[in-house]
Amino acid sequence: MANTSTITKIETFRVPPRWLLVRVETSDGIIGWGEGTLEGHTEAVEGGFKDLTERFVGVDPDNILDIWQTAYMGRFYRGGPVLMSALSGLDIALWDIKGKKLGVPVWQLLGGKVRDRIK
Repeated sequence: MANTSTITKIETFRVPPRWLLVRVETSDGIIGWGEGTLEGHTEAVEGGFKDLTERFVGVDPDNILDIWQTAYMGRFYRGGPVLMSALSGLDIALWDIKGKKLGVPVWQLLGGKVRDRIK
């Protein structure tokens, strides 16, 4: 049986003046960072992260789509800016973890380079 990594901790950090960062830690020691800011609603988004933490600690962080679908579709009220801000922060952190595990930047996982430079 393969040794599967699990999410062990999901934490949020308020960064003045208005940002909310999320830190996701795995059982194999990889840490992923995301950002789930919703201007003027930091406390509400933190509440969304509390719910996500209860649902996803112990889950395999490689199952990004399954986590996303469970968080989004498993609710009576789907979407909305608070849930989507929390979910996007978690999603970003999970992609960060996947990139670190594979030793590649996230931009490569999401389809690769589009241009060589910005004007």
